[in-house]
Amino acid sequence: MGIWLSRRERARTRAAETAFASPVPTQVVSNGEWTPGPQTAAQRRVAREIEARGAAAARRLGMDRRAFLRTGAGMALAFLAMNRVYGALFDVDAAEAADPEAAGERQRALAGQVVVDAQLHFVRDDYHWQGLLALGQFALDQGWNPELRREGISFGRYKFQNFVKEVFLDSDTRIGLLSGAPSDDPDNWILGNDQIAEARRIVNGLAGSRRLLCHGIMTPGRPGWLDELERVAETLRPESWKGYTVGDPLAPSKLAYRLDDERLMYPAYERMARAGIPIVCIHKGLVPHDYAESFPAWPYAKVDDVGKAARDWPQLTFVIYHAALKPLMTPPDASLAEFEKSGRMDWVTDLAEIPAKYGVGNVYAELGTSFASSCVTHPRHAAALLGTLIRGMGAERVLWGTDSVWYGSPQWQIEALRRLEIPTDMRKQHGFAALGPAAGPVKSAILAGNTARLYGLDLGAARAGSDGDRLAALKRDYQAAGAARSNLAYGFIHHGAAAAARA
Repeated sequence: MGIWLSRRERARTRAAETAFASPVPTQVVSNGEWTPGPQTAAQRRVAREIEARGAAAARRLGMDRRAFLRTGAGMALAFLAMNRVYGALFDVDAAEAADPEAAGERQRALAGQVVVDAQLHFVRDDYHWQGLLALGQFALDQGWNPELRREGISFGRYKFQNFVKEVFLDSDTRIGLLSGAPSDDPDNWILGNDQIAEARRIVNGLAGSRRLLCHGIMTPGRPGWLDELERVAETLRPESWKGYTVGDPLAPSKLAYRLDDERLMYPAYERMARAGIPIVCIHKGLVPHDYAESFPAWPYAKVDDVGKAARDWPQLTFVIYHAALKPLMTPPDASLAEFEKSGRMDWVTDLAEIPAKYGVGNVYAELGTSFASSCVTHPRHAAALLGTLIRGMGAERVLWGTDSVWYGSPQWQIEALRRLEIPTDMRKQHGFAALGPAAGPVKSAILAGNTARLYGLDLGAARAGSDGDRLAALKRDYQAAGAARSNLAYGFIHHGAAAAARA
């Protein structure tokens, strides 16, 4: 999670909490690293479908709409609405959308599927970037979100307690990897290395099992950065490293770097390998819409430095976050239109071609934000993203990540992947393979198996150990008490998006 929107860009956005509280977003939500496009006509149609059909289903069941849309049936209804607008891309049965018990049967059938999220975030207790609160206050002033008036404007939504609730209680996520982002200004670090490791200690201590992994944030080019890397490796023992080749994701930086810079980076790679922490996770893509004017470091967000580094360091694994998506353009359909015309997706295709071009097998793609930004607003784009990555890199090198808690509970993203299928015409034209069923080999590998293999996680133990896991017991009590997802997202949406009725 990063917030690098300029003052001008922030003027074009508002808080995502102000949108209609649909089970899935009905417009593009940004995590603050890029400017979201406006809600399209198709997205407004989806919102109206969910509102109207949700209200009718709620009346039939003697519920209010807000409560119904928080159920599994409400989630199914949202995917059914998207199928009506975008075509049958999601596997959903009308019975699920009408009957919470039918939806519950599907949920119970998938209860044994472990989900491992390779990109999670929250902000430290003393984080004070006022842009978040200013957006919330604007929403309150406009009367868009009654929840904000009841709960007040605070950073609580983005902090540790809500993170645990949204990720581990309100979704099927079993194991997560906590990340952070550096900044040239120390006050803008979302979490420091010691704080990330401390959160891991707290969550795993609470659970009594290994539920949270952590990154060590590296800052190439800063004074003493190699010494800090050594300290983190020796004392904190992160499961992997995280770097931003753009330097500072919050503002233009003088410390951008390339992964194939032999003088700067190769001494660090040698230390990582020697420390036995050989996984290097790198933020790529997600440049602002007007990146050529507003973000001088944008060339460092490309993947033209990945292949050589991976070839020179076969003992390391390079995980490219966000799958290097550029991202969705404005208007939002432009990226999909370009793919339909050329068969290429900016920077994603470049990433997918690296294994064949460089003869390497140690480059992976992570899906955080890139999948979220399109799976429920441009599902053909999400299908093309997955098809491109799997065709070039293999399904075994695509990792699940959601960039939550920024988008609220990750459950809608999990459900979107479980239900999404690449359309037949796209498979024929581009040589893509089918994704298959929710618990099939491809989706199970993406949701958990690939990350488990990379990090040495025992999924069998994770699945079997739920009875003795205190966090799992807390989740059962939470659900038994009738708690449900808030259906809120916490990022940014386009200011000009049409305001739907509140759920």
